[in-house]
Amino acid sequence: MSRKIKLIWDFRGPASAKTAEHHEIHLKEYIAIEKLPLNITGFSIVNDMHATAFMVVTDENMIQVRDALKPHRGELYTE
Repeated sequence: MSRKIKLIWDFRGPASAKTAEHHEIHLKEYIAIEKLPLNITGFSIVNDMHATAFMVVTDENMIQVRDALKPHRGELYTE
């Protein structure tokens, strides 16, 4: 079984929460267009000036998604 990688985009500033929420919509669209095997996305508000959006990919898809979408960071995903 392959590992799951959580790719993360950071957004900063007073509009960070809305930006992260909107970015998640585009991540879902990308998953549908590319027919990726996992459909795990989300966003979280760290504080009033920092929010993140994320998607989870398998090891096999990580390079393709990383090169196309340029996340700021990644980590192993645990459910």
